Amino acid sequence: MEGSPLAPDILFHLGPVPISRAVATTWVIMGLLAGLLYVAFGRPGAKQGALQAGLEIVVLTIADQLRQILGRDPWPYIPLLGSLFLFLCLANLAAVFPGATPPTGHIETPAALALIVFLSVHFYGVTRRGARRYLQHYLEPSPLLLPLNLLAEVTRTFSLMIRLFGNMMSHEFVIAIVVFLAGLLVPIPFLLLGILIGIIQAYIFTVLATVYIAAAVGAVEA
Repeated sequence: MEGSPLAPDILFHLGPVPISRAVATTWVIMGLLAGLLYVAFGRPGAKQGALQAGLEIVVLTIADQLRQILGRDPWPYIPLLGSLFLFLCLANLAAVFPGATPPTGHIETPAALALIVFLSVHFYGVTRRGARRYLQHYLEPSPLLLPLNLLAEVTRTFSLMIRLFGNMMSHEFVIAIVVFLAGLLVPIPFLLLGILIGIIQAYIFTVLATVYIAAAVGAVEA
């Protein structure tokens, strides 16, 4: 009896802990991002190169997008939201590379990212508004709506996870089916479409996280 197509592809074990292909891909992506950022920005005073210039353009573009959504200085939120976007772009595009598995096509990665957003929303909300003032917004516009407001926090986090997981998993299945039926050359247009879908999904996830944070921190700052 064959295993479930949703079951993780185990590469090796670290003691009793199984390491799946998706987890290994995640480690490679994190190492690649850390290496690129260190090479580009880790040497103060070094002559600016093409890599640093390119990454600065990406960061400034992300900051401009976040400023429009947040309505405030975006730089306190760049470490989280910028990292999310860059990681998701690479994670979603991992399907293009032979032997790699998009971590976002397995439920544990979208769940972990959605949980990070969930905790970050409350962290920024409490930090910016104070614990008492932040928690009071769950009683608005009426204390009777407290259960619904709490439920909304859970459901929007769940939808954030499912949206990313569903789109990336379905794309993996489509590519696998087309490769099986038509060979290796025909799916090239689907791979190009997958690149576009991966970038769009990274953008949507980051924008939604920004919207949630903007709602948590409250009114526009002067």
